[in-house]
Amino acid sequence: MITVRKNKDRGHFKNGWLDSYHSFSFGEYYDPQHMGFSALRVINDDQVAPGAGFPTHPHRDMEIVTYVLDGALEHKDSLGTGSVIRPGDIQRMSAGTGILHSEFNPQADVGTRLLQIWILPEKRGLAPSYEQINVPAAERTGKLKLVGSPDGRDGSVTIHQDTSLYATILKSGESASLTLAKNRAAWVQVAKGSITLNGEVLAEGDGAALRDETALTLTATSDAEVLVFDLPPWQGHA
Repeated sequence: MITVRKNKDRGHFKNGWLDSYHSFSFGEYYDPQHMGFSALRVINDDQVAPGAGFPTHPHRDMEIVTYVLDGALEHKDSLGTGSVIRPGDIQRMSAGTGILHSEFNPQADVGTRLLQIWILPEKRGLAPSYEQINVPAAERTGKLKLVGSPDGRDGSVTIHQDTSLYATILKSGESASLTLAKNRAAWVQVAKGSITLNGEVLAEGDGAALRDETALTLTATSDAEVLVFDLPPWQGHA
């Protein structure tokens, strides 16, 4: 079964420097029917104005993955980590027992667009940690590339949850497929462009929850960039 979450139905927050769409309840946006899906708690599609960003703030007991689509994002945290995240970079921060961090667009004249993803950890009280890799576009083009996993296999970042994250860039007409094990759930998020998912039409910003599916096939109907989450058995709302 596939349940589509249309882009126009997402929560929306906008202030002077941030324009954000929420696939699930977040901040002032609350919808009891969309509190997350399986271990996936947050997908925020954020546009950050030049020279602006999120000042230092705390997190705990959450796996946070940042995926930059356009521009750049400068990260600093209480572990002493400092880095700039650009398209192709995958950042994973385990908040665990507590971490402080900030995120700013360091560019003076170009906006930044990113997906910020929160995943519930396998257990509370983990030691805070940080990891960042680069996955060139060529490695994501025309196929589903593993970029996050519970064991860090194939050079992916380590997500402390029974969740595998795949990324793909598809040219119009290209397809990519993934087999799902029995009793698994999945979430597909269209970051750019448009696709069909097992024949279901999805546009930019759309998401889709999959339950009781044995496989998924993405076919681009325009040039597209897509994230796929292979998740533990479904619980909660979507």
